[in-house]
Amino acid sequence: MSTLECPSSGRFEQTERTTPKRSRERVTYEKAESYRVLDEALFCDLAFVGPDGAPRILPTFHVRVGDTLYVHGSTGGSMGLGARGPFPVTVSATVVDGLVFSKSWFHHSMNYRSVVVHAEARLVEDEDVRWSTFKALIDRFAEGRSERSREASEKENAMSALLAIPLEEVSIKQRSGGPVEEPEDEDLPFENGVANVRTLVTGRL
Repeated sequence: MSTLECPSSGRFEQTERTTPKRSRERVTYEKAESYRVLDEALFCDLAFVGPDGAPRILPTFHVRVGDTLYVHGSTGGSMGLGARGPFPVTVSATVVDGLVFSKSWFHHSMNYRSVVVHAEARLVEDEDVRWSTFKALIDRFAEGRSERSREASEKENAMSALLAIPLEEVSIKQRSGGPVEEPEDEDLPFENGVANVRTLVTGRL
């Protein structure tokens, strides 16, 4: 399966951790849609407990290869230090599609697609997997970019940590559509509606 290929069907098994307490109608477990969000999001947030027992959350670049999510970090950072064996992580990636303006403060919202992953992350040590995954990471910037830039040196490679996160316990939460209004607010003299949001890359090198 290529990086951007999505399965035509299939669902993740619902678990206690992927079952929301609120707005359950917005949550699904479709693999194809979850993979599309992971592939479209420019970065993800990686949450874990550091070696000192304190919580950490790091924004980081990622790439999906088949049913595995890979995230990049530094061997000298808190992620690299914690990656001496499999350890629990939570990953989130979000694409914002619109700002929802309501006539009331309470009902202002966003149209979004957000994926949350729970997993045991492991440090990737196989050099062939590391090379092919770092190549895929660079090619996320632009198709073929890895062929138009220098590969990592031995020193740079030693400074780079790569975590593999299996995509098995995953949920996707989404909102779309216009604002929700209370019946008593319908006649208020305030504008409402949706302002579309999109990320635009203006150059490819």
